[in-house]
Amino acid sequence: MHHIIDPRAVVVKIASILHEVKIPYFITGGFAVSVWGRPRATFDIDVVVELIEPKVEALAGALRKIYKAGYIDETSAKDAIRHQSEFNFLDPFTGLKIDFWVTKRDELSLLKLQRKIPKKISGKTVYFISPEDLILSKLVWYTMGESTRQLEDIESVIKISGKKLDMGYIRKWAKRLGTLDILSKLLAKI
Repeated sequence: MHHIIDPRAVVVKIASILHEVKIPYFITGGFAVSVWGRPRATFDIDVVVELIEPKVEALAGALRKIYKAGYIDETSAKDAIRHQSEFNFLDPFTGLKIDFWVTKRDELSLLKLQRKIPKKISGKTVYFISPEDLILSKLVWYTMGESTRQLEDIESVIKISGKKLDMGYIRKWAKRLGTLDILSKLLAKI
């Protein structure tokens, strides 16, 4: 008998833990695409966190309190802070992987944290990357791995959130990130 995995329940739990230990965050990746674009299956939850070393123990403790069988490697978390990279946590009930991405300290990364948008899921507030910043992130990820999934996600977000998007902001940053050509080709196609 297979359990139906509802990633929303996991997202709400993770958001409440991060709120409890006062770690600024936002949800990004495939789950954010489902909020700003078309719903799509995702087997991991990507969370960008503004994490400092003194908070690692509190985060690990809070995760362990809710998920007794969950696993988090505090050394990996501290390494991720030093290298502005990622560490993960496995939800033992659903098998979903939560990837915690430590935010970089550059202008755009800090702007993304300021521009995060609260949404209600199951009556709880969860912060998401803005649709504009999600598009910019996906453009950069596309240049790193050229997965067409990134372009499909961008297209989905533009089609669903299109009229509400701040295209001036997207174009300005796409130009600064060197992804304006990819964006222009995508927009011409849509």
